[in-house]
Amino acid sequence: MGSYRMCVCFTRKFRITEAEPPSDVTEYFAKYAEGGTHMTAEQLRNFLADVQGYGGSSTSDAERIVEQVLQKRHHHIAKLITRRTLTLEDFHHYLFSADLNPPIENQVHQDMKAPLSHYYIYTGHNSYLTGNQLSSDCSHVPIIKALKRGVRVVELDLWPNSKKDDVNVLHGRTLTTPVELVKCLKSIKEHAFTDSPYPVVITLEDHLTPDLQAKVAKLLMKTFKDMLFIPDSECFKKLPSPEELKYRIIISTKPPKEYLEDKSVDDKVDNLHKRKDSEEDAWGNEPSELMEEHEDVDRSESEASEQNLDYEDNNNSNRGAEPASYKRLIAIHAGKPNGGLKEALKVEVDRVRRLSLSEQALEKAAESHGTDVVRFTQKNILRVYPKGTRFNSSNYKPLIGWMHGAQMVAFNMQGYGKSLWLMHGMFRANGGCGYVKKPDFVMNDEQIFYPKAKLPVKKTLKVKVYMGDGWHLDFKQTHFDSYSPPDFYTRVGIAGVPADEVMKKTKKKEDDWIPVWEEEFTFPLRAPELALLRIEVHEYDMSEKDDFGGQTCLPVSELRQGIRAVPLFDRKGVKYNSVRLLMRFEFT
Repeated sequence: MGSYRMCVCFTRKFRITEAEPPSDVTEYFAKYAEGGTHMTAEQLRNFLADVQGYGGSSTSDAERIVEQVLQKRHHHIAKLITRRTLTLEDFHHYLFSADLNPPIENQVHQDMKAPLSHYYIYTGHNSYLTGNQLSSDCSHVPIIKALKRGVRVVELDLWPNSKKDDVNVLHGRTLTTPVELVKCLKSIKEHAFTDSPYPVVITLEDHLTPDLQAKVAKLLMKTFKDMLFIPDSECFKKLPSPEELKYRIIISTKPPKEYLEDKSVDDKVDNLHKRKDSEEDAWGNEPSELMEEHEDVDRSESEASEQNLDYEDNNNSNRGAEPASYKRLIAIHAGKPNGGLKEALKVEVDRVRRLSLSEQALEKAAESHGTDVVRFTQKNILRVYPKGTRFNSSNYKPLIGWMHGAQMVAFNMQGYGKSLWLMHGMFRANGGCGYVKKPDFVMNDEQIFYPKAKLPVKKTLKVKVYMGDGWHLDFKQTHFDSYSPPDFYTRVGIAGVPADEVMKKTKKKEDDWIPVWEEEFTFPLRAPELALLRIEVHEYDMSEKDDFGGQTCLPVSELRQGIRAVPLFDRKGVKYNSVRLLMRFEFT
């Protein structure tokens, strides 16, 4: 009798079971449905007023929500449903819907009639680059993407083409491939106001001869026509408001007085240690760690930063006559200082200007002239840009700029990492229009804000993390673990003034695609107006680095109280289709 071998293959299936509503949701339903099995529109209105903070909500508002929930949850049989009430499952579905119950407002609600200097403005750096700072392609596509995200300041570096008869946009003295200026300008015209009606500022890094500057002036006027804002006088005494400048394009650059490129300094920066600047390559690095690295960079780079304080009045001209038409289009003047930082930060009575500092120069300025920086930004524009060694288009921590009133904290929008998540979070405020009003204490000219001062607790934020869902829809079943469901945990914390910064985390929930944590955290806040709520989900991995499961960042001042559905985003800030958390926010 022969012997046989049998091979049996098993395919493991991960069963997804629908999670029960959290106990708080069940209790609220029982309370407001008065012990019944259905919640009426009037009962829902009472819940919205008492728990969700919608004091002004009407019964008709609640009826509309009921209708939307029934349509969304029972769309295939919606016409057959005669009831206009919610079951417990419908109620839970409503609370866990990011479309129907988002954590922040999506409408512009701040005063938009103050001068531009009173706002943080969503700002890009080298907006035309598709990747790294040294060898990536230049294109109009990143500009379009940035504008669609709500970015309001676009930076273009202008250089003569090889024949010196036309203008290209590229990162000078690198291997980046150029893109035609006209293509960038047409893209800005087409997409500037698709996501926000408020003004777009084009900052020009000008490396052109007078004849090419005149050519740029003609191109700007031909492309933008009436959209282009042309100031009545050479310099503003006070900047106009975003409301006054709706649907307008504003030019900001150095007036064409001289063409003195400090090539020796630029070359020193270009030839600095060409090591990989990888602070944010790993998702695990904290933003606060970024400034602790590269402290001992060559002195030539810090000298370059000092000389790149963007305010200059050298009278030595080797360029001939100024192209008057080009100069006339410059609404916000920039330049380089003659007398050092203290001189550059002087506030002039009859003139508004733009000053640019590298991230390192800002750190030094904040240490030695912190209140001068804040005072300067109350009237003038301060732009902060990434240091020259960020070859991989990483970014720096934006909070130091915002704490000192810097309006234009310029970021590489094509990059990624936690600092960029903070930038995305800040500009989710005010309906995502790209302009966020600075806190009153940053604008107080009688008592200048000092970020390092010991501040009292103004407000306490309580955050409860109930549960999460959607990973099984947006990820492959073997993405996190080949042999078992994922082990998720959530990190929750605050980015803001130093005394407010903290990160906490839930316990890990083992083997569950729909984890339920029901954990609460408390955050005392000294400057809630500048605080951002950081939320990250990770999947615990015993043998390797924990896997990334989504993130978001939300302005604390915009959070709606009550139980909310919080959508999560991927590393680059793209929203997942389904992944979300159910959370509760409460202020005391």
